[in-house]
Amino acid sequence: MRYSNGYPKEAAADDTFHRKGFLSGGAVSGHHLPGPGLARWRLAITAAFGIGGITISAWGPRLPAIKADLGVGTATIGLVLAGGTVGAILGLLASTPVLRWLGSRRAVGGAILLIAAAMTVMGLALVLGSVPLLAVAFVIIGTGIGTLDVLINVEGAAVEQAAGRTLMPMMHAAWSIGAAIGSGAGAACAALGITPAAQLIGEAVVIAVAALVTAAGIPQGRREPATQPAPSRAAKLRQWLRGWLDVRLLLIGLVMLGVEVGEGSANGWLTLAVHGNHGQTAAVAALFFTTFATCEGLTRIFAGPVVDRLGRVATIRLTTALGLIGIAAFILAGNRWIVLLGVVLWAVGVSMGFPLGMSAAADSGPDPAARISVVASIGYFANLAGPPVIGALAQSGGLLNALWLIAGMFVAAFAAAFSLAPRPAVTGPAAASGQDSSRPT
Repeated sequence: MRYSNGYPKEAAADDTFHRKGFLSGGAVSGHHLPGPGLARWRLAITAAFGIGGITISAWGPRLPAIKADLGVGTATIGLVLAGGTVGAILGLLASTPVLRWLGSRRAVGGAILLIAAAMTVMGLALVLGSVPLLAVAFVIIGTGIGTLDVLINVEGAAVEQAAGRTLMPMMHAAWSIGAAIGSGAGAACAALGITPAAQLIGEAVVIAVAALVTAAGIPQGRREPATQPAPSRAAKLRQWLRGWLDVRLLLIGLVMLGVEVGEGSANGWLTLAVHGNHGQTAAVAALFFTTFATCEGLTRIFAGPVVDRLGRVATIRLTTALGLIGIAAFILAGNRWIVLLGVVLWAVGVSMGFPLGMSAAADSGPDPAARISVVASIGYFANLAGPPVIGALAQSGGLLNALWLIAGMFVAAFAAAFSLAPRPAVTGPAAASGQDSSRPT
């Protein structure tokens, strides 16, 4: 039997498996990391996931106010949000060099500080009424979020290996809980009449302090097996490119694409749709997004037994089917309680694709790191590219009609869910030669 992340279950009782060679290039090694140190490391990375969630939900609940204050249309908001996508791509490309240059502790702390600086610039742009400066701020914050997202997933995988048990869904739940906290803060600020600029600058100060506290709990060094020689840059590039030719891996990426478009679009457009199309106040619209983030996080927290019982494939099919019903109800319903139910089911629909997709990618063949990199790139891009695409479609067909794209992506994720099945165990000569049996039959 295997854990969902691909680690042998029977190794869970073997302490040498737990602590063997997961930190290199620093003063601390996984083998010598004490129990309290591992717990502190896990807590720090879980907190970093939570900070990421707070950050990415900071502006979504305030988009109605931001749009009104700047006096711009939906298309302009979509273009501004596209700056976050551009920055995220830059962050994805920069994350590995930054990790090697700064090491894990300083890289994670630096990424969070960059996000805090960008939020400050966003607040100043709103004070000045400058759309170009706001667009620049979105590029910067996208870069910080893209970099942080890669770094904390690398750290989370290392913590998971060191602990010898599945922890990634709970860490991703921290992201969702952070998003709920961030959107709740936005709703409170909207209800109290606090301007988006004041909210963003105030949150930037809190996040900057949190960066220093969080980074202190992360061990120094890179997360590479100390018992294996580090591959050359050319070898790493070849491994990564081979992943883009793996049909099964691309199908896993399609699942993540389908659900992450739904999650990213909720971050960008849910509050505007509730406010502008369903006639709710800005504060109530922000509470709808808080409900979305809370339900996503709760699903991730309590879904473990469901995954253990049904498996990854059936779990994804169940959640994406519920998500399809939810987005349809959100678009078509006129009653606000049915719209709210649609939000709940929409959140369930997007909850499991990313953590289960990451686990399936790691378990799909040799070189898990390169495989995770491929599907993570697809997932990150979908999450951040979804809002600008929805914005472009909304300009011509209306926002609610544009959200049908999410329904189509749920259908695609449902259809490709079979790719998340555990690969057959390799035995005999194939196992001895390291042959890959990950291709679906």
